[in-house]
Amino acid sequence: MSDQAHTLVRRLFEAINRKDYAALPDLIAPGYVYRAPGEEVRGVAGLEGLLTMYHRGFPDLELTIDDMFGSGGRVATAFSFTGTHLGEMMGVPATGRRVSVHGTIHSRVEHGRIVEEWELLDLATMYQQLGETRGAGL
Repeated sequence: MSDQAHTLVRRLFEAINRKDYAALPDLIAPGYVYRAPGEEVRGVAGLEGLLTMYHRGFPDLELTIDDMFGSGGRVATAFSFTGTHLGEMMGVPATGRRVSVHGTIHSRVEHGRIVEEWELLDLATMYQQLGETRGAGL
């Protein structure tokens, strides 16, 4: 299952980079849950909404897998997030600035689909790179 789980997570990263939301139902389970500090979204529609928000703020958003490991149906992925802030994002108006931050996401796979993920993204550094002081306390 580990190779299948790794491949599935890679396919999700690729779909996100292509803004291919139509691929989501093949990759995530109907009962999918995404969690990040202070945030939780559920299902295909919830994930699509979250990704749309990020793509609106960073139209050239690119996720790069830096490291991936795991066993069975669990995969831990370290990644880089880069993009140019050309649209409003989390209440921050477009700045035109480029960001490059790191994050980790832990994915759980069952029956050939991702059922649950926990993500930590370095938002404090992202806010700093955007010149925002209100995110400094994150």
